[in-house]
Amino acid sequence: MNPTINGFAYHRVTVADGVTLNAAVAGSGSPVVLLHGFPQTHLMWRHVAADLAADHTVIVPDLRGYGDSDKPADPDGTAYAKRTMAADVVALARALGHERFALAGHDRGALVAIRAGLDHPGTITHLASLDVLPTLDMWGVLHGTSAAVAFHLYLMAQPAGLPEQLIGASPDAFFGYFLDLWTRDPDAIPADVRAAYLAASRNAVPSIVADYRASAGIDVAHDRADRDAGNQLRMPVSVLQQDWGAALGFDAAGLWRSWAPDLRHTTVSCGHFMAEEAPTEVVKALRDLLAR
Repeated sequence: MNPTINGFAYHRVTVADGVTLNAAVAGSGSPVVLLHGFPQTHLMWRHVAADLAADHTVIVPDLRGYGDSDKPADPDGTAYAKRTMAADVVALARALGHERFALAGHDRGALVAIRAGLDHPGTITHLASLDVLPTLDMWGVLHGTSAAVAFHLYLMAQPAGLPEQLIGASPDAFFGYFLDLWTRDPDAIPADVRAAYLAASRNAVPSIVADYRASAGIDVAHDRADRDAGNQLRMPVSVLQQDWGAALGFDAAGLWRSWAPDLRHTTVSCGHFMAEEAPTEVVKALRDLLAR
């Protein structure tokens, strides 16, 4: 049996035609939705969610295509657009009784959160992003041999067929590589949680690839349209990020500021999976954001 977040009740909530999300819910007070990244599930928020639930309603879903949420087919390249996935999150919160809510995302979940903030500015009250750049900027900073750190982005950007076949041939090696490489404190992801991440990813290869493929196509088009129109994230925004700017030669805070005028940008010293490696630091950042 998969591990769960202690003290949280689990729900299956229909958010679109044929799409139901698995979501853990606990607490009372102003609502906060937490979105996981790759190659993980909602469990990555287990420490942070438990703390926030002391005085907030905390909603922690598996994104469509991940974990125990539905994994629809993607015949036209839109099923895993971040616009579609953001609409899922808004529908989820509404179904649970919340028209407005704060939103925090890590990795892939942060890209969904950013799109939700751009598409639903009257719904998202506060926004936190953990360890990504907006999609358009992400591609812009990858160049030369340093782009090899993001080889998985290029692999999963390829047309349907080959990426799924290659990853599906040895999924535990592929997904486990990132769990190991991006973690500075291996004890932060205990064996049972790691096994749950690998099992969930192993069972979701086509939808995970579709999520990444969207970020090399339709998501870029949506970001570019917003940039051209001057659309920005108007709510308070907090960003926690490893020092990728130093590694790849860009000004992370400057790139973020073009999207988020009300920005607090913090460089962290932990690994990529910061909600598990440094939950106290993440909770403090989220509580500071919610107080703005």
